[in-house]
Amino acid sequence: MGQQQLLLLVLGIVIVGLAVVVGIQAFSENQAKANADALVNDGVRIASDVQAWKLKPAAFGGGASITGFTGLDFQSLGYQVNGDGDYENLNGTWTVDTADGTEFVITGTSDFAEVEVTVDGTTPDDIATTITML
Repeated sequence: MGQQQLLLLVLGIVIVGLAVVVGIQAFSENQAKANADALVNDGVRIASDVQAWKLKPAAFGGGASITGFTGLDFQSLGYQVNGDGDYENLNGTWTVDTADGTEFVITGTSDFAEVEVTVDGTTPDDIATTITML
């Protein structure tokens, strides 16, 4: 009787250990996906602000009279920037890669993912997003 109980105890410990490991792994994967989704959400929000800036008349601080997105940065959009001119929030750090006559490209980076958002016009179809899991 004692050996059966010991065997059941060891088997129970192994099963609980495996369940804990699987749970931790599932949590980590979910955390990475949630962070990537949050970065995409931030990127689309920033892209929407870029489009709103482009449609706003210059008299109101917009870029309607400027060709393309030349000279646009996070500060012009009203975001608080760090010393490098990048925008940071809880989800990651955003940098302006390109702000020229044809497109505005930003990249958001976190510990789990990198998201690149390209804006090349003022319609919803003019926003493109690329996600890379790290």
